[in-house]
Amino acid sequence: MIELSAILILGISAQWIAWKIKMPAIFPLILIGLVVGPLASHFLDDKMIDPARIFSGKMLHYFVSLSVGVILFEGGLTLRLKEVRKVASTVRNLLIIGPIVTLIGGAVAAHYILGLDVRVAMLFGSLIIVTGPTVIGPILRNVLPSRNITTVLRWESIIIDPIGALVAVLMYEFILSGGMSTEYTFTALWTFFITIMSGALWGGFCAFLLYYFIKKSWVPQYLINVFSLALVLLCFSGADLLANESGLLGVTVMGMILANLKLPELADILNFKESLTVLLISILFIILAANIDMDQLFLLGWNSAIILGIVILLLRPASVFLSSIRSHLSFRERLYISWIGPRGIVAAAIASIFTINLVENETLSQSVRDDAQLLLPLTFLIILGTVILQGSSAKPVAKALGVIGKDLGGFAILGAHEGGRLIAAYLKRMEVDVVLVDTNRSNLNEARMMGLHVVEGNILSDDLSETISFTEIGNFMALTSNNELNMLACRKFKQDFDRPSAFRLISRNEMKYQALVRPKDILFSNKADFLALINMVRVNTEVLEVAVKNERELKLFTANPHDDFLPLFVRYNDNRLELVLANHTYEYSEGCKVAYIGQLRKQPAAKVNQES
Repeated sequence: MIELSAILILGISAQWIAWKIKMPAIFPLILIGLVVGPLASHFLDDKMIDPARIFSGKMLHYFVSLSVGVILFEGGLTLRLKEVRKVASTVRNLLIIGPIVTLIGGAVAAHYILGLDVRVAMLFGSLIIVTGPTVIGPILRNVLPSRNITTVLRWESIIIDPIGALVAVLMYEFILSGGMSTEYTFTALWTFFITIMSGALWGGFCAFLLYYFIKKSWVPQYLINVFSLALVLLCFSGADLLANESGLLGVTVMGMILANLKLPELADILNFKESLTVLLISILFIILAANIDMDQLFLLGWNSAIILGIVILLLRPASVFLSSIRSHLSFRERLYISWIGPRGIVAAAIASIFTINLVENETLSQSVRDDAQLLLPLTFLIILGTVILQGSSAKPVAKALGVIGKDLGGFAILGAHEGGRLIAAYLKRMEVDVVLVDTNRSNLNEARMMGLHVVEGNILSDDLSETISFTEIGNFMALTSNNELNMLACRKFKQDFDRPSAFRLISRNEMKYQALVRPKDILFSNKADFLALINMVRVNTEVLEVAVKNERELKLFTANPHDDFLPLFVRYNDNRLELVLANHTYEYSEGCKVAYIGQLRKQPAAKVNQES
């Protein structure tokens, strides 16, 4: 019991540390696992946390496999086909050419530099094929690179995991078969085909089964999340029964299909799976790292560092540049994708399982079993090395290459109520990227009927950057009636997504008590709280514009709004929009206009897109 409690406490602590230092959680998780596992056994009589004491027999294998399945399903839920059309060829090639280059290159390096048996070297090459959403996701959230880079890395990291697992299984069978032969080649190809078909078909069946049950309201609201989890486990285990090791592909396909179906409950399922994934990752990495023995760590030498360098500096760039020939990616985008290829949970899980199986298999020669002991520490070295080097340098490299999203004129609006929809509709007419975020389905349905881009979910959720493309979003408006939520959302937008332009409505207390310090991020006016905005919108159903003749008029319209007039934006001749903020002075430019809601007392207004 103490060990289980310690794993959970240490795992969540590692997640918090990773959030503070803005690094993928895999880094502190593995370090903690090594400290309480092999390193503790070196200084104490035994490991502080020993997975063998917690899981008996095949239980560790089953727990790891099912957990990875849930993680990949959560990743599949974020893959929408409309996002990948522009870079589909690059993603496809990375999933075909990338594994071939990494498998062959990794095997050759391990065989000639470390002297591993060819079969064990091939298995090592297959283990390092995968990257993984657990490490790519935090990097993308922190860096926010261009849309092309984000799409390629996210799609590759999720789909490559089941592919890498299947290739690793084939290499494992290659070792057990005793070597390459015509019979083995035919059997391997047939097994590969059956595995892919079983995973894809069973995953599709489970996806539509869940969709049908939810659409028919055969599952009560409070059971949807756990019912979907049960179906994910059914998908994984059922696919594995049809064809060994097809479960990972099955759950990934299931998640992808659900992501592209119109299912309002998907946001709730995604939020639930996100929390579960964080918990599973926290447990898995500590257990897998703690499962390493000190003797295996001593097997690593300087030659292992050379392998790490080859993986990062040679194999990854070769895979990316060969896969992106004649693509829409720029040279700098290709260069950046070449640098970002950290390994994740699937590599660690499969390496752990296969190492144990090979070392304990007495039908294999002693030399093969000895070489197999190097697989686990070497794979963890690749994981730690890529995460530390690429995770810590991801943002500086992106800035140096100039691939951080630059088109930041778009807006994210928290609150799809009447006010949010009216402002979003104006921005859409101005051909500005805008997305409405809300949890109220009635509000969201109204926005959808207006043709607006909406996202259902919690604005404070960590998977926000996977749902909203922040490469175009540079401004944030919190327009809800909950002032605490508005402030927290603005803080998250500024800190987590490195965007300074986050603003909110003034609260009722800030209006009521003059002694309170007025913040600098108040939208529109010191007199416009949520109720004032809604009442104004219900009376005035259009956003109007007025041409400004001079600096005095601009100040009059933006700095002194009256009770039935609310300024929203200053629009300049180049169609650049600047939000109107309380207590802010704007620079006058010839031909600029003020967009507003309400009644203009001094002169007639012009509707949007009409000359004033």
